[in-house]
Amino acid sequence: MSALRPSTIFTVAMLATAVLAGVCLPASAQALNSATGNNALIRQNDLQILQNRIQRQQYQQQQQQYRAQDRQIVQQPPPVVQQLKPSCRTQIIGTTAVSNCR
Repeated sequence: MSALRPSTIFTVAMLATAVLAGVCLPASAQALNSATGNNALIRQNDLQILQNRIQRQQYQQQQQQYRAQDRQIVQQPPPVVQQLKPSCRTQIIGTTAVSNCR
């Protein structure tokens, strides 16, 4: 059997490397895609959590404002309504009381 030349060994080695890289490439790309998908889900969940926190804080601030407004509102006393004095006069004539109203 004849000895292999160095250029042939180099070519075979490069071809083998290319084949192995080609076989592994889809798997690694798939792993990156699934990792990216998981990261997107994690980012989506984080975003939802942050939105919920902001909404909760806004709600609490609004409730505090409402309570502050309620404390500022002072109950007004009922209005004073002047009552007219009756314009009736009672006169006693003898043993009889006579009312004369206008």
